[in-house]
Amino acid sequence: MKKLLLILGDQLDLDSAALKDIRPKVDEVLMVESAHEAQHVWSHKARITLFLSAMRHFAGHLKDLGFTLTYIQHSPKTIVEELSNHISSGKFTHLVCVEPGEWRLKQSIEALASELNIVLEMRQDNHFYCTHQEFKGWVANKKELRLEYFYRLMRKTHGILVDSDGNPEGGQWNFDRDNRKPFPKKGPGLIPSPELFEPDDITKTVLAEVEERYADHPGSLAHFQWPVTRAQALQALQGFVEHRLSTFGIYEDAMWTDTPFGWHSLLSSSLNLKLLNPREVIDAVLLAWKKQDLELATVEGFIRQILGWREFVRGMYYLDMPQMALDNFYGHQNPLPDWYWTGKTNMKCMQQAIGQTLEYGYAHHIQRLMVTGNFALLAEILPKDVCDWYLAVYVDAIEWVELPNTAGMALFASGGRFTSKPYIASGAYIKRMSNYCGSCQYKPDIRFGENACPITNLYWNFLIQHRTQFEASPRTRLMTANLSRISDTDQQAIQVHAKGLLGNLNAL
Repeated sequence: MKKLLLILGDQLDLDSAALKDIRPKVDEVLMVESAHEAQHVWSHKARITLFLSAMRHFAGHLKDLGFTLTYIQHSPKTIVEELSNHISSGKFTHLVCVEPGEWRLKQSIEALASELNIVLEMRQDNHFYCTHQEFKGWVANKKELRLEYFYRLMRKTHGILVDSDGNPEGGQWNFDRDNRKPFPKKGPGLIPSPELFEPDDITKTVLAEVEERYADHPGSLAHFQWPVTRAQALQALQGFVEHRLSTFGIYEDAMWTDTPFGWHSLLSSSLNLKLLNPREVIDAVLLAWKKQDLELATVEGFIRQILGWREFVRGMYYLDMPQMALDNFYGHQNPLPDWYWTGKTNMKCMQQAIGQTLEYGYAHHIQRLMVTGNFALLAEILPKDVCDWYLAVYVDAIEWVELPNTAGMALFASGGRFTSKPYIASGAYIKRMSNYCGSCQYKPDIRFGENACPITNLYWNFLIQHRTQFEASPRTRLMTANLSRISDTDQQAIQVHAKGLLGNLNAL
């Protein structure tokens, strides 16, 4: 019996379930750099570089540990095509892998194993707190699938931020209302830099190769300093909990020009590549809470993102695929504006969010949800176009986490399957949470006309169009109640203005 172990680019973990019973001198590990994965969506150069550099560093570590490894670089073929060739040329009886983070790849590997008549051991990913079976068990009797209730279960199950009786620390489960403050009027002030890593020789080689091979792809590599090894990821975690966690919570939703990272951790790429385990991240945050006497609201807000939302969207992805990728609740069909790939728009908020995304391959959750995502929903853009863009441009994007966040939350494409309302806002929200509007030619308080903010105009147009839906829910009823303060004449003017915008989004 000889096993072939497939390690994918987002499974760079020595504690991986795929490696748990490997015989290093008998079984073989296969890793594949596939150009198809970079071109499946038009991937940001930084995203390609992060995957390739992290993979090569991990491969080197496997070799140092004595594993039998075949590492294929720069293949024009798909991962499954290379896998097929390798199985056919060897004497393998078993194919072992951890469940992929993309449904299409999971289906393709299962189909290949059946075709080649090889025993497939597709193992569950032990990186996560919640298994598929546990999530399905939680879903079974639920009329509504909501994060809050799942999050409470996870807290109780794993004994995190609960007392000996299972009650929440601080007397409440959720401190979200304490974590929504904008930066002071004078700006964020001095924010400690996140841990950044100068490229070593392996990364420098990858940077040069990506610039040559993917020259037409979007994004810059000028600021590529992401962690690409486990040691670097651990250093990034330590730097965050020591220097940035204390003020993360209060300003986690805040935005400011030329402040790409704020107080955020920048750990998502390391978590999603499996360079970090969420358990050690949460343990480090809990230790810092006691050691530094941090605000509970900050600690709870961070843990909710890891233990709550991250686990929840993964459960929803595997529960609802492949339908999730096809959902289009509102039937939106507008193509993605060209400036999503360049940042060349007159809207300052979009300039900033997209500009930093192209520069670094990163934007934090409010920039993704309430700026680029908010606009995409209000502008009636085809969900698939938007989801492909999010998967392409962010270094931490893997479909299991990207698709539920984009289609399910930002675009409401699943029609409230696991979110209680569409997350939409006018320019007034962006003005309150940032300084973007101060230097913009559009005015967030003007609903129609020459200087009207497109986001404000499209927000009111959206409410007018979907008034019945919004009035049916207590969570959104107040939003449409504000329509009663707008005259019928002005509502008609809003719709006329919106029709012009929607017909020529590239001109904004």
